[in-house]
Amino acid sequence: MGSMTKEVLTDAAPDAVWDAIRDIGALHTRLVPGFVVDTMLVPGGRRVTFSNGRTVEEPIVSCSDPLRRLVWTAKAAELPFTHYNGCVQVHARAAGGSRIEWTADFLPDGAAPILEGLMNAGATAMTGALQALAAICPRSNSVP
Repeated sequence: MGSMTKEVLTDAAPDAVWDAIRDIGALHTRLVPGFVVDTMLVPGGRRVTFSNGRTVEEPIVSCSDPLRRLVWTAKAAELPFTHYNGCVQVHARAAGGSRIEWTADFLPDGAAPILEGLMNAGATAMTGALQALAAICPRSNSVP
């Protein structure tokens, strides 16, 4: 099984970042605008439309406020994956702000180049959105 992790650093406070991430119906407006163009809540998760027009259903596996951690999977007939599991977690940085760790586990391993491009685009969109959020909710120096 392949595994890939992207890290996003922002000056935004961890609680503000987590609030944007846990708002599972607002990917397209709060977390990765431009990368995701629409999000609809469906029973057990969300239906996500990406900028390339592909629509994927993402059942939510777990959402933990104490851990600031969201886990989901993906279902769509046209996906290049036979398995996909995503996890995003928010960590406080000692210097203030947040470190977001986004990990994907997937099959087949050969889909890694496709996923690399998707996750790079998603991380770029996330960085922009969270830096804009940082202007509203600046870093907090408190580390839990």
